[in-house]
Amino acid sequence: MPDDPLADALHAARDGDRRAFATLWRGLHPPMLRYLRVIAADHAEDAASETWLQVIRDLGRFDGDLPAFRGWLFRIARNRALDAVRRRPQPPPAPTTSTASSDAATVTLENDGTAWALGLIAQLPIDQAEAVMLRVVVGLDVATTADILGKRPGAVRVAAMRGLRRLAAHPQVRDRAHPSRQGV
Repeated sequence: MPDDPLADALHAARDGDRRAFATLWRGLHPPMLRYLRVIAADHAEDAASETWLQVIRDLGRFDGDLPAFRGWLFRIARNRALDAVRRRPQPPPAPTTSTASSDAATVTLENDGTAWALGLIAQLPIDQAEAVMLRVVVGLDVATTADILGKRPGAVRVAAMRGLRRLAAHPQVRDRAHPSRQGV
């Protein structure tokens, strides 16, 4: 039996243990939702719900270790996100208002570093955004990412590298990395 609590939870969840499934959900839902927010934006919550429903339904038939489960989970999430976006196209963005009229929770979310980073990643071309999210943010290996995206491993490496280079060259990233350059 593996020492990783998620690996142990996966084994028990396949046998119907609800607490073990909750452990899987707590460990894997946050990174999955971050990924879905980049590729499905306003449809991320719906896609996440549909993903977990499919996982619940099909978990008894899943056969593999934790890395294989992560790949399986993110493949399902990607498919549900693409379905959600096709069914319900993104509405046009609402006009922005000044932060003076925004409530404190909105300001906090807008200034959150994670939300900021995900917003920048979401601006990348979709192949680069997905490669960066799955490889760097989620931490999946190249082979698993390639399988999820239906691409060759070399294409995933190139997309991730190009995405990371674009992010590194982004003015907001450079300003955060070198605050003394702001306004120059």
